[in-house]
Amino acid sequence: MKQLSRRQFMKVTGSTLAGSSLALMGFSPATALAEVRQYKLAATTVTRQTCTYCSVGCGILMYSLGDGAKNAKRSVIHVEGDPDHPVNRGTLCPKGAGLLDIINSPNRLLFPEVREPGSSEWKRISWDEANTRIARLLKEDRDANFVEKTEDGLTVNRWLTTGMLAASASSNEAGYITHKVARSWGLLAFDNQARV
Repeated sequence: MKQLSRRQFMKVTGSTLAGSSLALMGFSPATALAEVRQYKLAATTVTRQTCTYCSVGCGILMYSLGDGAKNAKRSVIHVEGDPDHPVNRGTLCPKGAGLLDIINSPNRLLFPEVREPGSSEWKRISWDEANTRIARLLKEDRDANFVEKTEDGLTVNRWLTTGMLAASASSNEAGYITHKVARSWGLLAFDNQARV
């Protein structure tokens, strides 16, 4: 390998510096500056959401492509922390950062399913059927097990055979309303994932 003398080194670096300076001042071929690289999220729609993993309730931004036209399905292409969210201020744990894999997983459950007593298979039902079924089963259990008074005549109005676990990703106001509704049914076994 040939050694560069100091004079040769200065010539090479000087010509490189001069060439790059000329390029920055606009003396480069037009084809080199013809296109500005587009930001990959420029054409996406941003949706604010709450991470579903744990009881922290971090805010996330979901970026999706698709204009909603007929036969065009919207798809989420990027997920990141919401810098304006007071809980996480734009940061995400590894599970939250991997939400895109959950969203696009072929194993993700998208519709309610039910397994009837005695059956070994799950059957897909509609959301209306699921809500109606849940309401009917709750009503039947409450009617059968509601305790209005104790044996000594003390009014208690409680329902002890069913419990409720509320999600933590809701606001304080939604948690308060959920608590009031559960207590109005007579539920004593009520908890919140965030323990608020």
